[in-house]
Amino acid sequence: GSANGHPVTRSETEGICVEVRTRFVGGRALPDGARFVFAYTIRISNQGSAPAQLCRRHWFITDAHGGVREVEGEGVVGSQPLLHPGESFEYTSGCVLETPHGAMHGSYTMFRPNGAVFEARVDPFVLADPQAIA
Repeated sequence: GSANGHPVTRSETEGICVEVRTRFVGGRALPDGARFVFAYTIRISNQGSAPAQLCRRHWFITDAHGGVREVEGEGVVGSQPLLHPGESFEYTSGCVLETPHGAMHGSYTMFRPNGAVFEARVDPFVLADPQAIA
């Protein structure tokens, strides 16, 4: 990664490699408290020898107060990409925290054409406002 950006977080499970880059979008003061918006770009690559389809996502979002929010649902950005060996899928999404820094981790439920199911983990990655002193 570059000197001023966050390093890429990389996780691999059964040949499915997940790389995450984050960036701080902005913060604003609202009547009920501040909101800090973060974007994350995730690249999922199949470096294994068998196809796998991303069917579900499951996130745990932790803020600086230790509060944890759980998010799960089908696919990512309305898509359930089928990745053949050597293929990758990239998307950008975002989340809102009430604190200037936090973290996310989770997993993707992957299906193999042969009926096997496994969880491709996404190791914790940091969400941080670079202007905020932790």
